[in-house]
Amino acid sequence: MSSFARPTLTELIIRIQADITAKLPRSDSRLRRNVLNVLARVFAGVMFGLYGLLSTLSKFLPDEAEGTMLLRWGAIMGKPRIAATAAAGNIALSGIDGSVVPAGTIVARSDGTRYATSASATITGGSAIATITAEATGDAGNMVAGQALNFVSPIGGVNAVAVVAAGGIAGGADEESEERHRARILERMREQPAGGKATDYVAWAKEVAGVTRAWPYENWDGLGTVKLLFVMDDREDIIPEAGDVSIVGNYIGARRPLGAEVTVAAPTAQPLNFTIALTPDTAEVRAAVAAELDDLIAREAEPAGTLLISHMREAISTAAGETDHVMSSPTANQTAGADAIFVLGTITWA
Repeated sequence: MSSFARPTLTELIIRIQADITAKLPRSDSRLRRNVLNVLARVFAGVMFGLYGLLSTLSKFLPDEAEGTMLLRWGAIMGKPRIAATAAAGNIALSGIDGSVVPAGTIVARSDGTRYATSASATITGGSAIATITAEATGDAGNMVAGQALNFVSPIGGVNAVAVVAAGGIAGGADEESEERHRARILERMREQPAGGKATDYVAWAKEVAGVTRAWPYENWDGLGTVKLLFVMDDREDIIPEAGDVSIVGNYIGARRPLGAEVTVAAPTAQPLNFTIALTPDTAEVRAAVAAELDDLIAREAEPAGTLLISHMREAISTAAGETDHVMSSPTANQTAGADAIFVLGTITWA
């Protein structure tokens, strides 16, 4: 990410040889066994080391820091890098009354993703609820309500298939990327904590694994009330599950100012559809246009926000390979509904 350009050793050798030749005409400083050629290589080696030091120094400040240095800045500013988390939630079991599913029982998804029960569960009235946690951390462990899981080893009296209960299996997130970590550190430096101002709620939400954008609304249901909506852009579906909402709500609840009544919720996805005639109309250009529109929506969409039609046209025009287009829909600026946020819908290629 650094804007500092470190020349290569070969470039430095050529540069010094050229300087010697300019100052000492006919010195043949490029001859292999000429002492001037040896000196040029020695000096180039020294300069290369100094440029290396300058390259390191250029990454000391947080806007360009990487690796260990970025982690140090995160620790200094109280914004450590968010570690990967494992998804967890409840599953519905069925079977014969009195049958027990022990703690540590493994259930698996059709793709092989495994989960372990956190505590034992006993079938009562033909059913039971068990809490499970993914064995591996990461976003891949999240599941929506109604999905099926199978017991790896059969348990007598218990049906072999369990179903994800309401709220889903949520909370799983990959390790925070350096780019998002750097952005949170810079936000902390630019927006000092102030005991519960709007930017504090955004910062608190982003400290939860997987949360990438958040919007607080003050006095939304009377004096002292705050509503916070958030999304998770690194997932295929950016709208949080009920379990994610609960996690963020608990996290902010422990940090909110005394007296503030905070409601955390997920926005509603509002697909934004397009009808576009492309030139040239190829699969590659279509994919590039879709990617640009998706990026535009991710950058500018917010709950009840407006997307400008001029920005939509600009996004299409900047797609790699596009030379011309006609967008017949939408025909005007688009505004999302209350508590709704635009997501890329269907693109009809005219």
